[in-house]
Amino acid sequence: MDYSIIINMKKALLTGITGQDGSYLAEMLLAKGYEVHGIIRRASTFNTARIDHLYQDPHVNGVKLFLHFGDLSDASTVRKLIYKIQPDEIYNLGAQSHVRVSFDIPEYTANITGLGAVRILEAIKDFEGDMKKKIKYYQASSSEMFGSAPAPQNEKTCFHPRSPYGSAKVFAYHSTVNYREAYNIFAVSGILFNHESPRRGETFVTRKITRAVAKIKLGLQDKLYLGNLEARRDWGYAPEYMEAAWLMLQAPEPDDYVVGTGESHSVKDFLAAAFGHAGITDWQKYVEVDPRYYRPTEVENLFADASKAKTKLGWQPKVKFKELVKIMMEADMKNAEEMPNKKH
Repeated sequence: MDYSIIINMKKALLTGITGQDGSYLAEMLLAKGYEVHGIIRRASTFNTARIDHLYQDPHVNGVKLFLHFGDLSDASTVRKLIYKIQPDEIYNLGAQSHVRVSFDIPEYTANITGLGAVRILEAIKDFEGDMKKKIKYYQASSSEMFGSAPAPQNEKTCFHPRSPYGSAKVFAYHSTVNYREAYNIFAVSGILFNHESPRRGETFVTRKITRAVAKIKLGLQDKLYLGNLEARRDWGYAPEYMEAAWLMLQAPEPDDYVVGTGESHSVKDFLAAAFGHAGITDWQKYVEVDPRYYRPTEVENLFADASKAKTKLGWQPKVKFKELVKIMMEADMKNAEEMPNKKH
């Protein structure tokens, strides 16, 4: 990724900074000369592994990364932080983002993923009125909003979510549009299709596969259990998608953009590529389908028509499917080789 464009010092506030996307975005913004503030949830164990390499002692001069305790369910703290930091840009990446889990905790998912966006937007509206300073807002929207809508999907495709997560993201998306139109807030939505990396959470299917394949290759695991192997997705590389998010806030006017590679691959395709990278061709004997991993309502096929992002933002993906699998497999092979020599 080329971070050579250095801009005057700006302040950015990120929710979800400890996640995959937040860590890459923070890395990129720091490289661009931003002062970066991140909201993290209080936990009894450390949950900052993805950004530990960016962290510096706050007592050292020149530090540009600052972490603040907060939660998207807590409107008063979110509001206080916005007034205190006075950011130029806010990136709302925080969410209960696991689709399958959203069926188990739908109310919590709606509260964090849906209402969390409204809490930030409402605070921005009041801040701009009180302080006479504009804040640009990025809403992390999702291809899961399209659900069962026919592929390929673009900005004009009707939403048909098939999960509480997708429904919550639709609510957040329309709230972003409403605050943009009602209060003239520079608010955009990046409708990002599946984007992966070695920093992807270990319960997401792509990372679950690459970790398992690495362990199977080294004799540390015997079987991999998955749900729907026929589901098709548009998988891209997360750091590139965060570049697209940044570009949306640099555009002259606020708008919404679909971001994806325009390629559709099944879970089976991902399995074949991952096992193939490890030199295992008969992957079927290591994989079993477990009905517990099926969703009550499945999303069969998502792939993006991202022509608007290419035309208006000049963005297009460089890392495609095979290279993405290679990047993830090489990282998880290295991780597995460094593990204690025992089966999991």
